[in-house]
Amino acid sequence: MCRAIAHRGPDDEGVYLQGAVGLGMRRLSIIDLAGGRQPIFNEDRSKVIVFNGEIYNYRELRRGLIARGHEFTTQGDTETILHLYESQMANANMPRSASTICAPRSAYR
Repeated sequence: MCRAIAHRGPDDEGVYLQGAVGLGMRRLSIIDLAGGRQPIFNEDRSKVIVFNGEIYNYRELRRGLIARGHEFTTQGDTETILHLYESQMANANMPRSASTICAPRSAYR
């Protein structure tokens, strides 16, 4: 699976397989060079993420999540997305089946 996207990143490769679900990623290390290996799990390993992109305001978002009790194991932006998803899932206005998150920046200050 990852061989097909090897051109997307020469620095790392990660795979998650669980039942019928398979996630694969290739990484070009830009943020958190040492600690940004993927896939990344939440604290109780009930959620997993692979991500290719960049969240420009992740430090600001991360500070708000830490203030609300989220624990981080990396310094990168990918883990921020995972915790934002958890935070939004706790919001009664978001359906449990949601596969994406959309929230105003002001919600995480």
